[in-house]
Amino acid sequence: MPNNKCKNRGNKNKEVTMTLPNEKDTPIQDYEDDDIEEMQKTDLKKLIRTLRSSQKQILELQKSLMDKIENLSRENEILRRNQNETKQLVQQETVIVTRNHNEVKNSIDQMTNTLESLTNRMGEAEERISDLEDREQERIQSDQRKEEEIRNLKHIVGNLQDTIKKPNIRVLGVPEGMEREKGLEGLFSEILAENFPGLEKDREILVQEAHRTPNKHDQKRSSPRHVVIKLSTVKHKEKILKCAREKRQITLRGSPIRLTADFSSETLQAKREWRDIAQVLRGKNCQPRILYPAKLSFVNEGEIKTFHSKQKLKEFVATCPALQKMLKDVLHTETQKHGHQYERR
Repeated sequence: MPNNKCKNRGNKNKEVTMTLPNEKDTPIQDYEDDDIEEMQKTDLKKLIRTLRSSQKQILELQKSLMDKIENLSRENEILRRNQNETKQLVQQETVIVTRNHNEVKNSIDQMTNTLESLTNRMGEAEERISDLEDREQERIQSDQRKEEEIRNLKHIVGNLQDTIKKPNIRVLGVPEGMEREKGLEGLFSEILAENFPGLEKDREILVQEAHRTPNKHDQKRSSPRHVVIKLSTVKHKEKILKCAREKRQITLRGSPIRLTADFSSETLQAKREWRDIAQVLRGKNCQPRILYPAKLSFVNEGEIKTFHSKQKLKEFVATCPALQKMLKDVLHTETQKHGHQYERR
């Protein structure tokens, strides 16, 4: 038995010796008291060192775990504090966003109301503008009708004046005061005797009235006022004017004078407006004439053309290149004059 025990102890020692190197990183095994007694001192020391090393590792592990727990606690506290701060910030931002949302909503409502108000005002303004445009159009049409009526009335008055003045002869260039000796009728008889001896003896030519025209436009002008002679018939007036055209040079006591038909101021103005054109046509041998009361007549390519207005003349000139070239400057000047007159109005 003792031998067996020794053998068993030796075997156990061998087992301990063989297993101890592998127990550094393993949990400590439980040993029976008998086994501990049987262990040798060397094995016991190794076991104690192993236990101390394990204890030290456990302490280090425990310390590491405590440090990690403490770090985790601090991090958890920091996270909790950050979470609270984030929550507060989120609440504050929520309040700000809500307030801004309400302000934006109020602003949008105000803008919507303002836009609706502006739309309504624009509608009212458009209606007013439409009414004003209609009124303006009516006023323009009314003014055009009035202007047309005024032109028609002027034309009628001018025709009446021309009709009344049809037997009249206008004498230009008779000095003021010369009628004191014989009167205007006597001066006219003297003109006939000096220039048309045959007509002076015609007893049928009777002067019904003679007067000087009133100087309404320029009281300071130096030219003498015209003398108007009213004859008994138009036939006698045309006979005298025909003789004057044939003679061309009419005088009174050696001084040149002019005899012309007496017309209304509108007709005289219309006749004056033809003068520049007639002068150009006369230079081109077109035989221009200003007919009664204020029509232009001239020869173009062997045909006699007559025009009552410059607009008709312009339309005809546009179809005739030679005539257009001839009257280009004078018609352009007339257009500029009318444009300036329109601007002055």
